[in-house]
Amino acid sequence: MDKRLYKMMDWARVEQIVYSEEDDPHGYLGAHPVKGGWMISCFIPGADKVSVIHGKKEYKMDRMDEEGFFSALLRSVTKSKITYRFKITKGKTTYIAEDPYRFRSAIDAKTQKAFNAGICYDIYEYLGAHVRTADGVDGVNFAVWAPNAVRVSVVGDFNEWDGRCHQMRRLGDSGIFELFIPRVRQGDNYKYELKLKGGMVILKSDPYGYYAQLRPDTASTVYDIDSYTWHDAEFVSKRADLNSKDRPFSVYELHLSGFAKPDDGREFLSYTELAEEIIPYVKEMGYTHIELMPVMEHPFDESWGYQVIGMYAPTSRYGTPDEFMAFVDRMHEAGIGVILDWVPAHFPRDVHGLANFDGTCLYEHQDRRRADHPDWGTLCFNYGRPEVSNYLISNALFWIKKYHADGIRMDAVASMLYNDYGRMGGEWVPNIYGGKENLETVEMLKHLNSVNRKMNTGALMIAEESTAWPKVTGELEDDGLGFDYKWNMGWMNDFLGFIRLDPLYRSGHYGELTFSMIYAYSENFVLVFSHDEVVHGKASMLSKMPGERDRKFANLRLSLGYMFTHPGKKLLFMGQDIGEWDEWNEKRSVEWDLLQYDDHFNYNRFVKELLAFYRNCPALYSLDNNADGFEWINNISANETILVFLRKDKEGGSVLVVCNFADIDRRDYKIGVPFSGKYKEIFSTDEVRFGGCGHNNPRVKRSKVDECDGRPNSIRIDVPALSVSVFSCTFFEPEELKYYHAPVKKRRKRKR
Repeated sequence: MDKRLYKMMDWARVEQIVYSEEDDPHGYLGAHPVKGGWMISCFIPGADKVSVIHGKKEYKMDRMDEEGFFSALLRSVTKSKITYRFKITKGKTTYIAEDPYRFRSAIDAKTQKAFNAGICYDIYEYLGAHVRTADGVDGVNFAVWAPNAVRVSVVGDFNEWDGRCHQMRRLGDSGIFELFIPRVRQGDNYKYELKLKGGMVILKSDPYGYYAQLRPDTASTVYDIDSYTWHDAEFVSKRADLNSKDRPFSVYELHLSGFAKPDDGREFLSYTELAEEIIPYVKEMGYTHIELMPVMEHPFDESWGYQVIGMYAPTSRYGTPDEFMAFVDRMHEAGIGVILDWVPAHFPRDVHGLANFDGTCLYEHQDRRRADHPDWGTLCFNYGRPEVSNYLISNALFWIKKYHADGIRMDAVASMLYNDYGRMGGEWVPNIYGGKENLETVEMLKHLNSVNRKMNTGALMIAEESTAWPKVTGELEDDGLGFDYKWNMGWMNDFLGFIRLDPLYRSGHYGELTFSMIYAYSENFVLVFSHDEVVHGKASMLSKMPGERDRKFANLRLSLGYMFTHPGKKLLFMGQDIGEWDEWNEKRSVEWDLLQYDDHFNYNRFVKELLAFYRNCPALYSLDNNADGFEWINNISANETILVFLRKDKEGGSVLVVCNFADIDRRDYKIGVPFSGKYKEIFSTDEVRFGGCGHNNPRVKRSKVDECDGRPNSIRIDVPALSVSVFSCTFFEPEELKYYHAPVKKRRKRKR
């Protein structure tokens, strides 16, 4: 052994590395200049011999510890920078390897500082596993935030899952650990091994991992997501226009594995196969967008993706990240927008996930009154910790930027906004003012929506917020949360409670129909019949309806007719547009076989024509968020359970909507009209081709000066039972006025 080398050894550091307790291995491993040359050290567990190859020379290294610590002095090398490789012998195998401890950090101090301040919006470009080339060497740069760990290592397929091999360096006070490992390739599985205070060692999946193994396996997988070539530039350039509030917006919500199942014994269709199934159907029906229940990686199928374990990884159930990109790309090529469900409200307790990540409550609160989510048995994010809010904010932007999502629908926002959500007295912590509002959540949501707007992505931010929290879609400058839309849970609950009643009893609940218009313009709303309404014993939409089979279909057509004529954008869950009888569950696909039956086929045709009518009628969408777009004609006929109202467009046009929630035909029924003119029925839910009775109004109705509903002019129409009828409104031509504008003469009583 070289005596000079022996005297130069820092044996305490050697012991720390050998016993895997070193958080700055680069400070001792690798090449370090010494007087007259370089000292090179490595720790390769299980190695019998190691030598340094520098240029054309080979330098034998001395074994300094029997576990595999080797060092050498290169006295004749005086260059300011040195490149070299190791020649390693293990048993009968000899191979050449790069030294991971000779590469500089890829994360500069500015990025570290921004992350710790919560404002590094592309932190996913730095943390996680990134395929890159360093000093001409291909490999992967690994980085993870674990400030309270004693030591962090990368373990995986490439090092026999041995935490001693690739110990990471701590980057200053940032809490970030980093290491570039040469020759690691796409497809290699890995985890982080963390040694905690007290000596416990745990394995964690990568919070920023781009890909993951299929459950029940739990490792992250190296994947380069920047190699895919997109073909949707034109669509993305028009995204802001597609998502404009004065455009039609009809969303088809779906669960990928529940849309269709393979018939060859496989568990799932691939992203590619699903695109081939979904696109023709969505295009044929005429939806403008699809909304995917969470595609982020999750361990438990029955959570439907709402208990996410890999926020940055599309689930491997259906394929690779490239294949999911191709799925979105193909949707865009077909003119279909893609909205992703996103779950920042909670995360599961699985030991390989975020829970107790570095031996402390890093992503969650330490106080159980704030950490535990009582409704789902999961954990809540600590939104007030800058690095955690940065994790979430950058994640939402990640799906928009990297996967070209056209919108993010945020799940369970109410549970984030209230400290007492789902908790009894004494089980929650008030904010600094003594209130129940979670001020840290408010700041995080405003921050996200502000950044999204400043980045001018054109992507929508949609909140599922089930309370009356003010200004969810209000402007940030006016102390609003800054969302583009909010799901209208109030309308949905009121309406479903009403429509399930036998028509005999609906008149007593008439106010539940009209109440929504009191607050319809307090937010930018989306009307939803989502998956939540057809699970957990709630029955399918068709099964909710009262009456015999034909009446159930009539009520369901009435429900959708009212939904699509009521102010607000629209969302339907898969299966609702074919009239499924069974409650949804993730183990089956949509019951497409039902379309062989006339009533289901006719109902599906009704939904398709309703969607087309909606898209082609600007009065039903262009002023959705403006009170000028709606006007009551009759909202007081409780006994008849009839509603009459106008929907108006930006150009001054309008349509007249008549809704009959009673199971009684109204013949020659008089209704007030907005002006003297012609009224033509242009859509009816009671058409025979939809499965209705055909009690319609085939001829144009010309108004007469005959007061009704507080209007000087009126028409008389047939109003089918359980129906919605829509009429175009056209002014009389000047030459028609003298014939049709005269007052109606009152009939004289005949003398006996």
